[in-house]
Amino acid sequence: MKKHLLYCLPALILLMSCTLSKPYSGEPESNRFAKGFSIVQGENYTKILAYSPWQDGQILQTYYLVKSDTVSTPKDGITLRIPVQRLTVTSCTHIGFLKALGCLDAVYGICSPEIVYNREVFTPADGHEVMNVGDAMTPDVERIIRTAPEAVMVSTYAQGDAATEKLRSLAVPIIYNNEWTENDPLARAEWIRFVGAFFDCLPLADSIFDEVVASYNALKAKTENITDRRTIMSGNNFRGTWYMPAGSTYMGVLFRDAGADYFYASDTSHFSLPLGIETVINNFSEADVWVGCPAKSLAELAQMDEKHTWFKSFKNGEVYNFARRTTATGGNDFWETGVVHPEYILHDLINILYPALPCSSIPSCSSAPSGSSAIPVDTTFYFSMHLE
Repeated sequence: MKKHLLYCLPALILLMSCTLSKPYSGEPESNRFAKGFSIVQGENYTKILAYSPWQDGQILQTYYLVKSDTVSTPKDGITLRIPVQRLTVTSCTHIGFLKALGCLDAVYGICSPEIVYNREVFTPADGHEVMNVGDAMTPDVERIIRTAPEAVMVSTYAQGDAATEKLRSLAVPIIYNNEWTENDPLARAEWIRFVGAFFDCLPLADSIFDEVVASYNALKAKTENITDRRTIMSGNNFRGTWYMPAGSTYMGVLFRDAGADYFYASDTSHFSLPLGIETVINNFSEADVWVGCPAKSLAELAQMDEKHTWFKSFKNGEVYNFARRTTATGGNDFWETGVVHPEYILHDLINILYPALPCSSIPSCSSAPSGSSAIPVDTTFYFSMHLE
């Protein structure tokens, strides 16, 4: 999500093909990784199903996407004309997908703009105002209405909230973009297809995602035969509790794919584990690498809790935060471009764990956030190297 999209000829062809309809099938297209949505291509419309994060198989919302107001659709869902041209978004992760698809100009309202990393969203080509519509957890419905949105894109953090229910009562279409519920990094990235469908750019979304999968799997393959695996830990002690990702969480999967030896790798939980400091010291005191701490320096980390200095990784200076691409007001590209391109995060982790491992640069991508054709082999993109 940043700077300008760099389109090569294939991407231009894909953009032009966005207006073409696929043959009718009537059956959902199979997602490769994501479980939270499905797409069904019809003769005159595309049917999108968004599933509930809390009850397996339960449909949260059905959408019928049409290119003409004259198209007749079933009455069991929301009908939207595509491409959507006026959108309000409630999460910075949405910005990542919109940037990758070249659709930032459709944003007219956004929650918590101070924590958005990609400032390009606030300078649309036509100069329209992008309104601050409040906090993501408690958006201001009146402000949202003032943006005159064709739809509001939300992340569902609870089965019902006052703002969403109010918008529904006012017949404002709600797009449930719940990529955060996916634990596999590639599953989370695959939601670019969900977003792309609402902007009539599913072929472009497919192309971007195919490239992400190829790059991610190529990097993952480089660690498969490592025998002497380095150990890793994460987080920090906060008010007596240390939250560590379980093995089946988003970060747990990234640790695995980067070839790390992680104590909780076999824990199949899909949430962070609340641990006492004694447990963490017992299990991670000799960990080689510490990632994801919130401090900007070792001195700050020690000041947060003197026990942080007891770890081998601290003593050896092998401590990393993921704040390399951040803003002074709290924006972090880890949660924008990083969601769309988990191969960048995987690349970082491999370089941190195994700096001597031959690791090819990531191929050029249309939304490459670095502005260059690839990330250099010997650097990281999101993780600040060696806190001092």
